[in-house]
Amino acid sequence: MIQPPTELSPQTSENIRNAILRFENLLSELDGAVFNDAFPLKHSFADGCYIREMTIPKGCVGVGKIHKHNHPRFILCGEFIAFTEHTGWKYCKAPAYVVSYAGRKSILIALEDCVVVTVHVTDETDLAKIEEDVIAKDYEALQLYEKHKAEMLL
Repeated sequence: MIQPPTELSPQTSENIRNAILRFENLLSELDGAVFNDAFPLKHSFADGCYIREMTIPKGCVGVGKIHKHNHPRFILCGEFIAFTEHTGWKYCKAPAYVVSYAGRKSILIALEDCVVVTVHVTDETDLAKIEEDVIAKDYEALQLYEKHKAEMLL
């Protein structure tokens, strides 16, 4: 079973999450701000998998979405630095892969043009439904999803 990095204290984690959200809001207010949908995307499907390839141009700074599930991320080319509440700043150069843990929101700065591929376990092929299944719109929605998931295990 995949184990996420060691948990932070709730207060520390909340403070870092709030700082990332404030940073995201500041970025969105800048002239010329674009969102993930502005980057070139390629969508592919295999048995039980949705594969999403995104090209991130050099110099772009972005904030990722909150994922509901652990999933692999493959860096095919380029290099970037990324920040999460659990890892702090990390440098990554292709070729590489990482596990993106559920509930993590990250800041990414592309140091070179990057191509990043994520793989999500799903039989769904409708992109809107996939987004609904794998992305939490905010931390409160993530908590409700996790509570529901835990109740289903009882």
